[in-house]
Amino acid sequence: MADRTPPLGVEELTSLVESGEIDTVVLAFPDMQGRLQGKRFAARFFLDEVLAHGTEGCNYLLAVDTEMNTVDGYEMSSWDRGYGDFAMHADLSTLRRVPWNDGTAMLIADLAWNDASPVVAAPRQILRRQLDRLAELGYSAHVGTELEFIVFKDTYEQAWDAGYKNLTPANQYNIDYSVLGTGRIEPLLRRIRNDMAAAGLVVESAKGECNPGQHEIVFRYDEALVTCDQHAIYKTGAKEIAAQEGVSLTFMAKFNEREGNSCHIHLSLQSIDEPGTNVMAGTADDPGGMSPVMRHFLAGQLAALRDFSLLYAPNINSYKRFQRGSFAPTAAAWGYDNRTCALRVVGHGRSMRFENRLPGGDVNPHLAVAGLVAAGLYGIEQKLELPEECTGNAYTGEYEHVPTTLREAAELWENSPIAKAAFGDEVVAHYRNMARVELDAFDAAVTDWELRRSFERL
Repeated sequence: MADRTPPLGVEELTSLVESGEIDTVVLAFPDMQGRLQGKRFAARFFLDEVLAHGTEGCNYLLAVDTEMNTVDGYEMSSWDRGYGDFAMHADLSTLRRVPWNDGTAMLIADLAWNDASPVVAAPRQILRRQLDRLAELGYSAHVGTELEFIVFKDTYEQAWDAGYKNLTPANQYNIDYSVLGTGRIEPLLRRIRNDMAAAGLVVESAKGECNPGQHEIVFRYDEALVTCDQHAIYKTGAKEIAAQEGVSLTFMAKFNEREGNSCHIHLSLQSIDEPGTNVMAGTADDPGGMSPVMRHFLAGQLAALRDFSLLYAPNINSYKRFQRGSFAPTAAAWGYDNRTCALRVVGHGRSMRFENRLPGGDVNPHLAVAGLVAAGLYGIEQKLELPEECTGNAYTGEYEHVPTTLREAAELWENSPIAKAAFGDEVVAHYRNMARVELDAFDAAVTDWELRRSFERL
């Protein structure tokens, strides 16, 4: 990874603490679900103690379900092991102000065991390992995530009390690209954009989407780890800002039967020795303007797409997005600027890249990008040939179907030799268990759908 200046330096933080402008420092890490978990420190204590030595957190934070229930099946953390601690060490390159919380700065942490060895199942460590493998070939990954959300006029507390039913969306109809539609909630969108910019994220644009109340804010392409960290910060911050404004928003993949929340991920490769050189761009003689490296890398995406779907669509709800004619993919196919395919090639020359359209708004970016890099490395190592592109409607073509359920995706992941070779048995088992826990909980639940169909009529 290239050296980079953090949005906030330690010397500047120290001055801000001494002046009383900063009184709180948040140290957090992305958990299995991509949520930020950590602690809020008194700023002076952070500078005196935590900055140099780190802090501790219960290791169950990588071994619980979405509702923070302790569950069995995890090798690294359990009642039998006593639910001990792991260490949280601040990554100083992530130090930044948090403008939406007064007097606050934050950093992202890396996790380690007491012997200083890394916690290999931690999402950030999983991504780091794949980026290190990529660097051995002389490449760095640059990534952009396009994260959609739906805004409601109800507060989070009102939504909870209503059982998330009959909520009022911020817009009443499809406002895809509508300036009028985004103008209706511009105060919220503007605050999110400006606060993220003040936190060191580079905002590109905001636009309306198809589902009532649905919007998207996009940030500048950056190095893979930087983008994923900023994605997690933005997702947390957007929710906090919405709560402060008396509204709520959701990133869940499929809130209702209309368009889901996607998180399309764009990726390109640059040369480490020649920064700024896109090694995916081909010459005039290369097919489609793609270099041999890109063709192998993209072929690897196709080869591992189904096996790695658990990383791109990690929840039961994720698979509700994959409907024909919905702009969410169903076919394991690729095409040039073809939004019916799971993999879409866009740009040319320096902007040459591909887009994976499987992930939804619920994705863990660190795991998803780790999957993209690992799949591409597989394609390069095996020198896989890229099949013919899809030039028509991939929804009606004869292609392998992306997994339709979390159960199918988990089985593919568990039995994948590509996954085991890239991530190791511990990581494969850890995230297979995460899927098992969610499936067991869902299988035991009685849903509203069942009640409506069965209470009187059966």
